[in-house]
Amino acid sequence: MSGFDWPALLRAGLCGAGLKPQEFWRLTPVELLTMLGSGAGEAPLTRARLDELARAYPDVNGGSADE
Repeated sequence: MSGFDWPALLRAGLCGAGLKPQEFWRLTPVELLTMLGSGAGEAPLTRARLDELARAYPDVNGGSADE
C-alpha cells in the first residue's frame, strides 16, 4: 500500500481544488497536500505546553544544565 488515499486525493484535487485531471496528475503528492492545506506543520511550542512537559518529565538532577 502506498500510504496515500488516492481516491480521496483525486476527489479533493478535482472537486475541491478545481484541478483538471492532467493538472492533478502533474502534481507531486507534496504539492497536492500543500495546496489542500495539509502539512502546514505543528503549532510552535507554547509556554503552557512547555510547563506541561516540565511537570510530566521533571529534571532528575535539579534542573542544572551543567550536571
